[in-house]
Amino acid sequence: MTDAGAPLLALTQGDPAGIGPDIALAAWLERRSAALSPFIYIGDPGVLAARAALLGIDAPIRECDVEDAAAIFDEALPVLPVAAGCDVIAGKPDSLSAPGTIGAIEAAVELTLSGRTAAVVTCPIAKSVLYDAGFAFPGHTEFLADLASKALGDAVTPVMMIAGPELRTVPVTIHIPLKDVPAALTEDLVYQTALITARDLQSRFGIACPRLALSGLNPHAGEDGALGAEDAAVIAPAIARLRAEGVDVIGPLPADTMFHKAARETYDVAICMYHDQALIPAKALGFDDGVNVTLGLPFIRTSPDHGTAFSLAGTGKARASSLIAALRMAADMAAEGHDHGRA
Repeated sequence: MTDAGAPLLALTQGDPAGIGPDIALAAWLERRSAALSPFIYIGDPGVLAARAALLGIDAPIRECDVEDAAAIFDEALPVLPVAAGCDVIAGKPDSLSAPGTIGAIEAAVELTLSGRTAAVVTCPIAKSVLYDAGFAFPGHTEFLADLASKALGDAVTPVMMIAGPELRTVPVTIHIPLKDVPAALTEDLVYQTALITARDLQSRFGIACPRLALSGLNPHAGEDGALGAEDAAVIAPAIARLRAEGVDVIGPLPADTMFHKAARETYDVAICMYHDQALIPAKALGFDDGVNVTLGLPFIRTSPDHGTAFSLAGTGKARASSLIAALRMAADMAAEGHDHGRA
């Protein structure tokens, strides 16, 4: 039986040809054993029903208003309809589905900003499919920040965190080519990313005094300038500013010695300078249950830490463990934020 006080989560379909429908169905089937907070699926109910039939899953699907979703959740998977825009075939992405994918995200953000749902949980999207339809953002994170900025009328700085049972990591630069990282890496960007991370760990994760470890950019954190100037010229001044703000931070540290077990016990989050520096250790230590969390937004957003996996869609081989972890984390963050008086 669903806890009457549990927060209602908005779950977007992601790319309907990917494994989003598969793992949403699987998560609903595990709602009791996994003690999940109720969620409403935002997407095409016909696609969801067809995927359930393809997978041989007996899952009642019921279109409903958001206000009725929690009451329905025990007996049926509640769905807020958003048309896919095309005939969806599992494993066969189609750019005609892009408006529906985007519309589901926009609906989830609007519901959560209005307080009708407590958090946004997103199934994976295929950026290449969205680009073919004119999508102008590098990824989910940047699109969510744009939606938040428009809603607030003020700029929002999103911070991507990958959180697993053994490690949390944050990349300072995200979806840019590696050759562009040194030019993009500024003292202010490092400082702002770390400060937002520290504040959200306090307010949404309940960590009173977060401990941050900042990696260097270059091998051996620059080896006193012999292997690059950025560590001393960019990262170290940002660390000094953070310490002046009272943040518990160490670094810049050589990235190759930051992620063994003893090192991980000395910090709550590793702030890394580029995408793979952060995501490789995070995925190596928690591929099946890692969660992508967007910090710095005026609403909670989590997502499974994997892609659309088109080759697995409709095969019954997709695992829902990362989505279940994302749903749990979103509910926990919503409860923590409520305790702190946050929406």
